[in-house]
Amino acid sequence: MRAKLTVVFLALAVIGANVSAAPAPQVKDGWTIVHLSGTPAQIGFQHGDLLYKEIESAQKAIELGTTHTLGHSWAELRTVSEKYFVPKLGTEYRQELEGIVKGVQAHGSKLDLLDLVAMNAYMEFDYYYGELKLRQGIKPTTTVAEHCSAFVATGAYTKDGKIVIGHNNWSDYLTGSHWDIVFDIKPTNGHHFIMDGVPGLIHSADDFGFNDAGIMITETTIAMFHGFDENGVPEFVRARKAMQYSESIDDFARLMEEGNNGGYANTWLVGDRKNNEIGRLELGLKNVTLERTKDGYFIGSNFPINPKLIAEETTFPTNDPNTPNLCRKRRWEQLMDENKGKIDVEAGKKFETDHYDVVTKEIDPNERTICGHIDKSSRGDPGWMPPFGPAGAVEAKVADSAMAEKLSFIAGAGHPCGVVFDAKTFLKEHPEFAWQAPLLQDLKANAWTLVSTRLQ
Repeated sequence: MRAKLTVVFLALAVIGANVSAAPAPQVKDGWTIVHLSGTPAQIGFQHGDLLYKEIESAQKAIELGTTHTLGHSWAELRTVSEKYFVPKLGTEYRQELEGIVKGVQAHGSKLDLLDLVAMNAYMEFDYYYGELKLRQGIKPTTTVAEHCSAFVATGAYTKDGKIVIGHNNWSDYLTGSHWDIVFDIKPTNGHHFIMDGVPGLIHSADDFGFNDAGIMITETTIAMFHGFDENGVPEFVRARKAMQYSESIDDFARLMEEGNNGGYANTWLVGDRKNNEIGRLELGLKNVTLERTKDGYFIGSNFPINPKLIAEETTFPTNDPNTPNLCRKRRWEQLMDENKGKIDVEAGKKFETDHYDVVTKEIDPNERTICGHIDKSSRGDPGWMPPFGPAGAVEAKVADSAMAEKLSFIAGAGHPCGVVFDAKTFLKEHPEFAWQAPLLQDLKANAWTLVSTRLQ
């Protein structure tokens, strides 16, 4: 009898190890804030258990958007994930993803590990299929999604001489409307960190977050990049590892470079609040450049920098100064010059919601403005979005060193610039996007709000 009871108690202990000990999510001005802690399996289970409805919804949007753009089925993406991504997860992140699966399946979900891996890697499939075409001598007809406008500044450029960092996330609205989670994660190993993200993803994916070692991270995608190494480590694994474990700018660069597969190639803007230093890591597959300063700024709007990288790894039109990326670059340079010595969180909020078009010299939200609204442009964003494509900035974040020390930031969900996207009206005016109708959501103009690791 005692042996039977021991077996029962052991079984209950195993179940109990996975039961969510996390507090209920908090909803604040369009953001859902979740507080996760423990072992990888516990963090994963809490994630899946607390956000199972949101994960199901995000998966549907990611599947619809990704399969439509790539012309490959979700079953094919699962196969690619199983072959190239699952073997490179490592024990820690495999356990966390398996925990998410257990969490959602506890509520009756049919999602499995391959679904979750494909969700996490969804921005890397462009690179994988693009590389296959190039090897066949076929030039890809589309470019990877151009994500984000960002800055980091310190020294003489900021009001208090310390770091200020900001970022807005450019995405298609179909998936971008799900970028409304703030993850506060306190793992057994590594550092306590906070980041924005999508339900079901173990990385930020637009990569804005801080850890308690003083590292402040964001990025923007390298436009028109090509290159992918099937034997490398997925970007989403490296990005999560760097967020959780890096303790210096050198640390961050090393963790991002180790096993680099070229997927979701970015220019990373990083700050180390311990010594007031900032850096810019342009991480190509063949070409990698790290710059750093304690007195200056770095900006990002999807423009490549290193001439060798541009020539060898992109098809970027350097002879066209009016590409949306370079228009935003010029506007960033104007804002940095005009605000030297005055940059703080309030200035950062204005930067990330800026609608000034440097070509027309007018306030006109479109694909050339730092706060992007491609849905309002008859030009679209060539290679990524057709005219009036429902895409642009879907949220924004800003913080200074003092906020980062407290693992907090100011965040605006939806369109903090004040422009509202009404899905029903948009689809009536643009029936060419009717394929998105079942899942396309409104983007409201939510107020900026303080989010943090503290229960509120």
